[in-house]
Amino acid sequence: MKQSNRNNMIILSLGIILILAIIISFRIGRYPIYTNELLGILFSKIIAIDPFWDIKIETVLFNVRLPRIALACLVGCCLSAAGAAYQGVFQNPMAAPDILGASAGAAFGAALAILNYGSSFMITIYAFGFSLLTVALVYLISKKAKGKNILGLILSGIMISSLFSAGTSFIKLVADPNDQLPAITYWLMGSLNGAKISEVSFVVIPMALGLLPLLLLRWRMNVLTMGDDEARTMGVNSNQIRLIVIVCATLVTAASVSVSGMIGWVGLVIPHLTRKLVGNNYNHLMPATMLFGAIFLLIVDDVSRNLLTTEIPLGILTAFIGAPFFIYLITRSEEIN
Repeated sequence: MKQSNRNNMIILSLGIILILAIIISFRIGRYPIYTNELLGILFSKIIAIDPFWDIKIETVLFNVRLPRIALACLVGCCLSAAGAAYQGVFQNPMAAPDILGASAGAAFGAALAILNYGSSFMITIYAFGFSLLTVALVYLISKKAKGKNILGLILSGIMISSLFSAGTSFIKLVADPNDQLPAITYWLMGSLNGAKISEVSFVVIPMALGLLPLLLLRWRMNVLTMGDDEARTMGVNSNQIRLIVIVCATLVTAASVSVSGMIGWVGLVIPHLTRKLVGNNYNHLMPATMLFGAIFLLIVDDVSRNLLTTEIPLGILTAFIGAPFFIYLITRSEEIN
């Protein structure tokens, strides 16, 4: 079987696994929703069906289970896609979605919203806005920096991230230790607990606007990994493509972090795992990474809400899983591509 056909089969298999994982996720929890009930409730919104399910199950489906599963898939997909995009653009295997400070900006915005408002909607808005603002500042500063543009972006990201992290620490210092400080701390650990349909509606548009160009430009990312000189000889404007990819990856990262909090390692580890399956060709790597990321975070979220009586923050679980596995990757191979 040719490599291309093999990779297409892997992508198809990942899609099937994702569908199965979604179905299983509905059945896991305090109120399991079986497949016949799920299909019956969904089709009842289109055609007339006599209810054969408990009305409580329908409430759980639309208010609890569906938004949470949708956000787990979307956030996992976006963080993985952003990580793969950054690794290609910066030609750096250690690049992650927070390399330009998007996560640090979102953390500051969320902490500020908790301090002043406390509502989940304002937390999402502030986290999303400050995440975009942070990366905009990083880009503007990097344009003034001397030397290579890529190095300037990375160094600017480190600097601005440090400033916003300091701002978050100050907010934690002045926050009410009985109410606001625990809320800030919990948000920083990452969680999809309390996910709402309104949050899905808010982030799905920026996520789509970011993911679609990343899919359409994936063959040009292959050219970027060769270097600017090679890209120029092939008629590709590397600076323009790099800017578009950075903007799209930042958009999906900001949207993800605004509703999930700080979830690390997904954008770093999943692209490397996917490379082991389909190789370095972004034509196959990008869609496979999106599917793999959605599967991974959905399974982690299932473990988070069912392993113990108290829900485990996603950031803790992804670190426990991601860090050892990344150590395995770098010790098993001579180099990370």
